[in-house]
Amino acid sequence: MELAGKIVVVTGASMGIGEAIAKIFADQGASVVMLSRDAGRVEAARGRVGHGERTVAMACDVRHREDVERSIGLTLHHFQRIDVWVNNAGHGLLDSVAQMDMTACREMFDTNLFGAVAAMQAVIPAMRQQGGGTIINISSVAGHIPMPFHAAYSATKFALNAMGKAAGVELKKDGIHVLTVCPGYVQTPFSENAVRGNELKRVRPKSVKGITAERVARATLQGYVKRKREVIVPWWMYVPQKVYQLFPAVVEWAMGRMAG
Repeated sequence: MELAGKIVVVTGASMGIGEAIAKIFADQGASVVMLSRDAGRVEAARGRVGHGERTVAMACDVRHREDVERSIGLTLHHFQRIDVWVNNAGHGLLDSVAQMDMTACREMFDTNLFGAVAAMQAVIPAMRQQGGGTIINISSVAGHIPMPFHAAYSATKFALNAMGKAAGVELKKDGIHVLTVCPGYVQTPFSENAVRGNELKRVRPKSVKGITAERVARATLQGYVKRKREVIVPWWMYVPQKVYQLFPAVVEWAMGRMAG
């Protein structure tokens, strides 16, 4: 699939996975609109991405529908179309179900889930009018395996998986493809930027260092080109996902042992 001339919009593009996705699409010849709540940080990320003649940085808080619609309007005014919309904006909440602050939980749902769904609702009419497009939702393996002490975050990703996959069926007749990308452990500032509650425990093998944001971006690009329904990266994370489906008690026992 030729990417030169494609118009790609990426939310949460000021760092990590979002920045890496913006860069790989720009490197392939696409024009990329980078969105983030922090205008200064996303402009700095745009400088790192390069291709200044084909990249634009805008402030956009996906929790506010008017911000999303303004960003879509400006993109359409400048480029006349949106070929790919990437819902990447999100953050974590590290706490137990018993202790987590419900205000923090709701705020995370506003970004991770409701912001993504509102963005889908806002961009779908434009994609329908132009005859098609692709929506990419950056989810997580935690959207397949509920993570202790990350339960609310897992819940946002389970819900995002369901929304995206159902929307893919609904929108197929309109030529709109929906791709769900589920990374495992990634080397990003995710944990540092997560809201930290009262009961903090890590459920992760110490030997697992995590993959790079660039690897997630490559998997995302490949999934887009091949029009996949879902991509799990790294590939071996398919194993615990399938084991959890078949033998959930085994995986839960292992996570209980690792929690610390």
